[in-house]
Amino acid sequence: MEIRINSLDTIREAAREFINHIGEARVFAFYGKMGAGKTTFVKAICEELGSEDVITSPTFSIVNEYGISNHKKSSLNREDFGGPIYHFDFYRIKKLEEVYDMGYEEYFYSGALCLIEWPELIEDILPDDAVCVTIEEQADGSRLVSW
Repeated sequence: MEIRINSLDTIREAAREFINHIGEARVFAFYGKMGAGKTTFVKAICEELGSEDVITSPTFSIVNEYGISNHKKSSLNREDFGGPIYHFDFYRIKKLEEVYDMGYEEYFYSGALCLIEWPELIEDILPDDAVCVTIEEQADGSRLVSW
């Protein structure tokens, strides 16, 4: 599947399209170069799902938890995910032991939506059913999201 994001003006539309194709998957590993738009796309996904939290990259905290508002209309609701949305950024991980110490299994196998940036640093422990999503900047400045 591929989605083209032509500009920031169309990112929410692209996020809705992505959400409509999530299916039963709950763990998504976002690959892309620095500045490709991973965090911006994750933010759009969370907002489209109804999160009213401030969505930022969890570079220093490793994981952020976002709630889904029950009163905001969204394509999918909280019950579809079995809990909150977890947003990970493993960019600063030096050793896999850091991820073991944070109790990653409780997140990855919770049934909640897990959106992971810099998964290449933890590929050995990603769930087998994790969906690999690539975001690439195109020559015209658009972004191509594929999985």
